Amino acid sequence: MSRVGDGGPAVRRLAEWDASDLLALAEEYDTPLYVIDRDRVAENCARLREAFPDADVSYALKAHTGQAVLRTVREAGLDAECASAGEVERAFEAGFTGDRIRYTAVNPPGRDLDRVIERWREHPELTITVGAADTVDRLRDRGFDGRLCVRANPGVGAGHHEKVQTGANAKFGIPIERVPDLAEAWAPEFDLVGVHAHAGSGISGDDLAAHRELVSRMGDLAREVESRVGGLEFVDVGGGFGVPYREDEPPLDLDAVAAATREALGDVAGRSPAGCQAELGDTDATLSIEPGRYVVADAGVLLTRVNTVKQARDATVVGVDAGMTTLLRPAMYGAYHAIRNLSVGVDSGTDGEADGGGDRETAPVTVAGPICESADVLCEERPLSRPERGEILAIGNAGAYGYEMSNTYNTRPRPAEVARSGTTVRLARRRETIPDLTELER
Repeated sequence: MSRVGDGGPAVRRLAEWDASDLLALAEEYDTPLYVIDRDRVAENCARLREAFPDADVSYALKAHTGQAVLRTVREAGLDAECASAGEVERAFEAGFTGDRIRYTAVNPPGRDLDRVIERWREHPELTITVGAADTVDRLRDRGFDGRLCVRANPGVGAGHHEKVQTGANAKFGIPIERVPDLAEAWAPEFDLVGVHAHAGSGISGDDLAAHRELVSRMGDLAREVESRVGGLEFVDVGGGFGVPYREDEPPLDLDAVAAATREALGDVAGRSPAGCQAELGDTDATLSIEPGRYVVADAGVLLTRVNTVKQARDATVVGVDAGMTTLLRPAMYGAYHAIRNLSVGVDSGTDGEADGGGDRETAPVTVAGPICESADVLCEERPLSRPERGEILAIGNAGAYGYEMSNTYNTRPRPAEVARSGTTVRLARRRETIPDLTELER
């Protein structure tokens, strides 16, 4: 596996996690259990900073908000992009200063705006990104006159599923053709610092054309806005950089993405593609990106224990203690996650399955959780070393949108999470209990 500067290998496959270490964690902390490798988070941050050396790189907290991750990201030099007041609070708790926090308001509830404005009064260097004129009215009513970024809807979307292709979805941003007029109207009242767009989540190499088109349109937009209101600090072209979920899928060529970004922005900015800053109008505006999944996905695994093995009419069903309440992505998106039976060996097979079980038969199985929904399936007809009751399965690429999308449907408490760095392991989030779920009830 090739290494990229200080960022380490371009991808960490499930087969590369040490089975004995993971089994020991499952024994000590029970299952279901999320495991986050802070060292891998730091490596991914380093790779991003290497590919985009002159850009502002922010971490999209929505991918994973745990303090262990956030502190690692902050120490690695990334800023914080927040999608809610709660994420803003988490960013401050992790030690980010106001000048390193951006809040992106998407149809924001009043309570969110109230709390963010409180924080802005304490930290006026905080930036708020708006995607609707109505949001600006609501900020004005609350006395806000600070750092404002305008989110445009460029009409270009990309990503691993239609549900996350935000760039062309009417829910997100102001139609790009309306942004210059609105920016000109708002500039006298606010400190207009940037423009923003986001194509979607889980963007692969196949999506580079869409990404490049979005960047090009944003460069054009920035020049138009600057011609009317003066200099901007940054042009934010979003994140959404994908990771390989299937074992035979190549990693994203991050250098190619960075080059395509610079070229597209340079085409409209009149600057050589060799640079990462874009000269937009009479001033320099810094390129800004905000990856989330790329930072944490392959830094996390989910451990789950087999509790039931049964032969159905046309399938072998392996029941486990993790389900759609623990890891929602397969049920919500039809997402693929590599699965490995840790209890039978450490040799890697075609699907990231540990297939070193000697005489253990490999057979197609359906891995299902304990939730009373037919969608509660982690894989179907997947070749695995046939699991037995009590054995531990590992689910790969669970660091992004794993714990964050977990829920308490069926009154299932959320799992524990441990964070490791080197040989040090600590409990990062304790396991919820049923009393935790009922203590707010009256």
